[in-house]
Amino acid sequence: MFKLTRTLPILISLLFFSAGATTAHAETNPAELPLDEIWLFTEIFGEIKSKYVDQVDDRELLHNAIEGMLSGLDPHSGYMDQENFKESRIDTEGKFGGLGIEVSMEDGFVLVVSPIDDTPAQRADIQAGDLIIRLDDQSIKGMNLYDAVKKMRGAPGTKIKLTIVRGSENPFDVTLTRAVIKITSVKSKLLEDRFGYIRITQFQTNTAASLHQALKRLDQEADNKVAGLILDLRNNPGGVLSGAVAVSDTFLTQGLIVSTRGRSKELDMQFSATAKDYSRGAPLVVLVNEGSASASEIVAGALQDHRRAVIMGRQTFGKGSVQTILPINNGALKITTARYYTPSGNSIQATGIKPDIVVENLNIVTKKEASSINYLREEDLRGHLENENGSAKENTLESSEEEVNPTETLSSQFADPKIEDDYLLREALTLLKGLNILEKNTIKQAD
Repeated sequence: MFKLTRTLPILISLLFFSAGATTAHAETNPAELPLDEIWLFTEIFGEIKSKYVDQVDDRELLHNAIEGMLSGLDPHSGYMDQENFKESRIDTEGKFGGLGIEVSMEDGFVLVVSPIDDTPAQRADIQAGDLIIRLDDQSIKGMNLYDAVKKMRGAPGTKIKLTIVRGSENPFDVTLTRAVIKITSVKSKLLEDRFGYIRITQFQTNTAASLHQALKRLDQEADNKVAGLILDLRNNPGGVLSGAVAVSDTFLTQGLIVSTRGRSKELDMQFSATAKDYSRGAPLVVLVNEGSASASEIVAGALQDHRRAVIMGRQTFGKGSVQTILPINNGALKITTARYYTPSGNSIQATGIKPDIVVENLNIVTKKEASSINYLREEDLRGHLENENGSAKENTLESSEEEVNPTETLSSQFADPKIEDDYLLREALTLLKGLNILEKNTIKQAD
């Protein structure tokens, strides 16, 4: 056993050296291989093997080292074993058993990026920015994200207790009943005066096709005279890149939609619009908030830069990095490989999209209560990638200094919006009516 303990770290060193030598050969200006740190790693490995109070399996130690190496890069990189890799591909299929929340890791706990419409999490008023610290009274500290997600998922009808920290409030428990999560990507309805409302809950491979069908249906209901459209991306946590590009292309007829840039030239990509506008140029307002992330920000940024839509709401999450999943032996490596850039060349990372019109959803609370509301964004995540254009804090919106502040709470309004209960939706409709009147007056003057 002693021989194996001493031999294994040396073997690891050789493997590291071999990998480093290959990388160094491929790069033009390679950095020197950190031999001191590699020997430090092997020394610590040996000390743990010989002196830790319990015997630890070599595979477990190496697995933990891999997880630590990846989690130290940024909040979105990580290692997935075969089971977790399989789980990660379920989301894009739009159906799975669980609670219905998009999550990330923050300081060892699970951060709620956004609840998904019509799910147990949303109905229980789980909110963007909540920190889940325990699952069934078991601390999450020490779990990786994939293990936490695996524990939250399960057979429909079974229950799980979440212990949540929200802002400066004391931790509280919420018991949820798991359900089959069927994600309906696109929802639509006709509002008053022939104005259409479309909500995209998550970007999937078939989202654009569903959007085209919704636009066609709204046009028929409005006697082929849709006066304007509201695209609701609030609390949309993102999804697949192709879905975001296709949705943006639905409303654009030319120009760049989004580009990506990484260290490798093969990761530098550009996606451009095609000629057809499925909305036929109808005035467009896009609603966003701090729960709008990733693919949602790509769409909002493209439509904003091309002046195709008015962006309303609150500054978005700021998740502007590209993750590539690389299948490897017995699992997969999920690693950040590039950043997203809007058509004007601005990085989304840690800044997000700043709305053209900043509107807080009306829910009267005291100033003290408002100050305790915790809106977390990418820039608040420990170890997040920096924005190459400068400090993310410079673009952060400041809250009102009045004694009574309008804020937003997540509710079922996103599942079935009612204008009288949704202040931001009402403001968007008012803006569309104004744009419609302005367009009619412009046509009359031209005649």
